[in-house]
Amino acid sequence: MKYRRFTQDFKRSLIEQLLSDAATPLELCRRYNISSGQPYTWKRQYAQGKLDPEPSREAELASRVRELERPVGKLTLANEFPKEAVQNSLKQAEKRDISLPKLAPLSKAFKGGAS
Repeated sequence: MKYRRFTQDFKRSLIEQLLSDAATPLELCRRYNISSGQPYTWKRQYAQGKLDPEPSREAELASRVRELERPVGKLTLANEFPKEAVQNSLKQAEKRDISLPKLAPLSKAFKGGAS
């Protein structure tokens, strides 16, 4: 399936028409043959400054922060899983040690073999 690509200028002009009450979202969707949800997606992008000709410094930095937080979150999850696994295995080992009776060390006489 081939998707259509719309330019930033087209999206911006459509949203400006929508905001100026020149046309309703339904009229714009019919006129330009676009999905009924598309103007709302573009309106959100417009509000975030993503449809500006030159992205604002704030939007650029926010985008960069999101881009960098994603791998950090993945690494955090990757580190937490082994930590929890080690903690659980230590708890289980402690439970086993507590539940088993302590035996006195065997003397050399009982170990067997030639002496």
